[in-house]
Amino acid sequence: MSAKVVFLMGPTAAGKTDVAVALAERLPVSIVSVDSAMVYRGLDIGTGKPDAATRARAPHRLIDIRDPADPYSAADFRSDALTAIAEIRASGRVPLLVGGTGLYFRALRHGLSPLPPADPAVRADLEAQARRVGWPALHRRLAERDPEAARRIRPSDPQRIQRALEVIAITGLPMSELHRQHAGDACPFPVRALSLEPASRTWLHERIEQRFLAMLELGLEAEVAALAGRADLSVDLPALRAVGYRQVLEHLRGEVSREVMIARALAATRQLARRQLTWLRSEQVQQRVAADGVDPVQRVFEAVAGAVSH
Repeated sequence: MSAKVVFLMGPTAAGKTDVAVALAERLPVSIVSVDSAMVYRGLDIGTGKPDAATRARAPHRLIDIRDPADPYSAADFRSDALTAIAEIRASGRVPLLVGGTGLYFRALRHGLSPLPPADPAVRADLEAQARRVGWPALHRRLAERDPEAARRIRPSDPQRIQRALEVIAITGLPMSELHRQHAGDACPFPVRALSLEPASRTWLHERIEQRFLAMLELGLEAEVAALAGRADLSVDLPALRAVGYRQVLEHLRGEVSREVMIARALAATRQLARRQLTWLRSEQVQQRVAADGVDPVQRVFEAVAGAVSH
């Protein structure tokens, strides 16, 4: 086998997990999850996490490795993924990294720029300012200091707004400038990247709706209620701000009706998929496979079989 690392990327609801499991049953590959929500224990239904039976057939690394109260970063992922890749290769198998978190794939493939650690005092000050004027106002301030970062960060994303302003406060430089000044270490292993993308947005939107309604039937609301009932979990933590969880939590708190919650969750998931597809267009991908085409499993199998045998 070659020393390649295989990436199987794609938007949410494209069927990546099913394809990966089918590959693991036919090829000497081991799956590493690339998902910023599946890392958290207790976030099962709403993340589409493979169930116990599926993981018994095809084990997944980097799932259920963090408590939701303990935020997980791209730097954490890169370190954990490199360890997993080395262990898989040492066993004579090929790592198959599967997921839709583009930042994690990029961190692994291209490295991360060195940024200052969090400063509790700076963060507390920014949070106090946000309580006075709101996060959208802080986003406008970010647009003045770091327009490039502001274009990537939504006004409704307090965690990333706070981090970008924190970096400016600590270093005096925009985060985007620090990224340009410091090129991170690239992945030490050759990568073959594949993308599972639908040709039809309508097909993907239908899949998103079917999947979310199925999640509700499986007990997503009870799952979110259990998380919200924990005294150590803040609504600002990444786990509770994940798509789907945030909207269900708004409903459970009586802020919106169930119908509005469903509509908002579907809209947010469609927006996530659109961002993922936009990101994928900028990535170096050796092969793009139509998720809604004829036998995508076989097409991905043929591409991966070549990667693991040459």
